[in-house]
Amino acid sequence: MAGKKFSLFEVILSVICVVFTIEAAAPASAMGNVQFSWWIFLIITFLLPYGLVVAELGTAFDSEGGLYDWVRLGLGDRWGARCSWCYWVNFPLWVASIACMFPSVINAVWGVEFSLGARIVIELAFVWDVTLMAMQPVAEADWVMDGGAVIKVLITAVVGIVGIWFACNNGFANDMSFETFIPDLGDTNSLTYLSIILFNFMGFEVVATFASTMKNPSRDIPKAVIAGGVAIAAIYIICGIGIGAAVPTEQLSLDSGIVDAVAAMVGRTHSLTMIVGMAFLVTLFANMICWSFGVNNVASYAARHGNMPRPFALVSKKTGMPNGSALINGCFASLVLLLQIPLGEGSDVFWVFFSMNVVFLLMSYIPMFPAFWRLRKYDDRPRVFRAPFEGKVLAVALAIPVVELVLSIVATIVPLNSSPAEMAKLPILVGVVIGVLLGEVSRLISRRGRSVDNPGVGARRTGFFAPKRFFAPKQ
Repeated sequence: MAGKKFSLFEVILSVICVVFTIEAAAPASAMGNVQFSWWIFLIITFLLPYGLVVAELGTAFDSEGGLYDWVRLGLGDRWGARCSWCYWVNFPLWVASIACMFPSVINAVWGVEFSLGARIVIELAFVWDVTLMAMQPVAEADWVMDGGAVIKVLITAVVGIVGIWFACNNGFANDMSFETFIPDLGDTNSLTYLSIILFNFMGFEVVATFASTMKNPSRDIPKAVIAGGVAIAAIYIICGIGIGAAVPTEQLSLDSGIVDAVAAMVGRTHSLTMIVGMAFLVTLFANMICWSFGVNNVASYAARHGNMPRPFALVSKKTGMPNGSALINGCFASLVLLLQIPLGEGSDVFWVFFSMNVVFLLMSYIPMFPAFWRLRKYDDRPRVFRAPFEGKVLAVALAIPVVELVLSIVATIVPLNSSPAEMAKLPILVGVVIGVLLGEVSRLISRRGRSVDNPGVGARRTGFFAPKRFFAPKQ
């Protein structure tokens, strides 16, 4: 792609903008102090191997297909199609859930009440602003990603610093005894929130889809992943400290938690609360823009190889951007939001949509780890960056994240007992099952566009096969 290229600093900022999902900080904090134990544990057992895997794959296979392309090359078309479907369907659900936050945050900051009709108008405006912005060239939207990253860091700094100040003068709003930091594996509610922490780590592979807009992707991708990972881990922990210092866990709002924390510390009408509220809304928009570029590229790339429906493959003749995918996202997210009309204002729309999008996103990452194993074993192309794992250590490093993903998904969608809180998972479970079945239908229909199937690099023990040999679409 000709035109402006990202510098290493801009790539790192894009990593922070994509991966640091500030709206998920409040749901993670709802776990209480135990979140910090889980943060540390998952940083070591999940974030570290995941980041190293992405750094190796992103430099060795720096195509616009990103996660989907790695799974396709390693495991074949069948799993590539499933991966691309889950990776795509999570996004319009996510956009819809974030759109639902907008009126709630406005109400939390400025006290403005909206009717259901007014809420839906605001939410649809958000969705289509994101959709139209996603149709612009990536390099021309660098100001959105850079600005979003900077604002996120500033919000976190404010929440953390003010939280520490508040705790020093007023004490912590929550019990800070040692026992509260120890995970209770029998607490099903706590286990459910684990998926939110894993969700907070996702997105490093999105940067790999920007490879054509980087000055030196083979050098910049691993550096950005490592530097961004360290920064993001620190940011999440600081943000959790700030929220926990000010807001009792049982009173924490899952959608406007960060704003509530600042308001509890300095007052609802304080100018700082207003500034943080406005900045928070801006970061929601910036985060969706960043993710839209990666998701749209992946869906379009998969469609061109017969692993997603053909309309996703439509690109702009002027800009080369995947406008077909962007428009489908906008329409799907809009339809999801309109479900609020029959469901009514009392429905917990945000949490249901957000939970479903989290599950689908986590599902899309499961095949990446076995695909990495096959590509490492059978693909002899040079590795610019090589993850420092070999043999049995590599097997363990890849198996643990898969187990964590599966367990967090089960804890999120499967009622683990008959309590009302657990039974409330049933709508999420039904939605996920329907989504998976629709994905299989999409896969079977889309495969008609291929003349030859790719069995995956591990199907033959002769090394890497060129994609064109297996992905020649019907003329």
